[in-house]
Amino acid sequence: MSQFHTKSPKHCANKNGFNIENLPKRLLYAFSTFLLSVFSLIFLVWLILRPSKPEFYLKEADIYQLDVTAPHLLNSSIQVTMVTMNPNKKVGVYYDQLQVYASYKGQQITLYTSLPPFYQGHEDSNLLTASLVGQGLPVAPSLGYEVGRDQTAGSLVLSLKVNGRLRWKVWTWVSGRYRFNVDCVAIIAFRPYVVFIPPPVSSKQGAQCSTIV
Repeated sequence: MSQFHTKSPKHCANKNGFNIENLPKRLLYAFSTFLLSVFSLIFLVWLILRPSKPEFYLKEADIYQLDVTAPHLLNSSIQVTMVTMNPNKKVGVYYDQLQVYASYKGQQITLYTSLPPFYQGHEDSNLLTASLVGQGLPVAPSLGYEVGRDQTAGSLVLSLKVNGRLRWKVWTWVSGRYRFNVDCVAIIAFRPYVVFIPPPVSSKQGAQCSTIV
């Protein structure tokens, strides 16, 4: 009895030099190569441009209220003005989710104040103002003593902090969000009270703040 062999479609594909089983692997390899090329190009541009982190400067800080009431509740009202600068010549910066607050002796003494998002062009600068308020905030019992002692000494050290996220812009490409933190140190000089109304005490130092990205 003679045998009749019939080749399957798989054998026919192998005979003509085309392997169906290798098709998904080839597509995956091509897609991976494309992604690697794109990321390599972005990384190369990033190395060439080398964006520098934004710079923050404290322009003015005015304290309108800072006192501790019984048993250990703090009331505060502070007006802050800062300048932020983008030192990059070819990289723009998007600022998102900006929050400002004040800290004294390692304790937060105001609530978070949100600032609207904005874009900063190449080598541009922006003026940021925020009203920081804290009414009836619980603090450590020792904070009242610290405030009184600094008022008697005539000055206190206040930390003004900014938290947020930024995105770099290179031509039409925009990066993902990066968290950044800013810490500004203000040395506040007290002046005598007049008719039981505390005048604003100011710090006009123009000192540069530390920025961590």
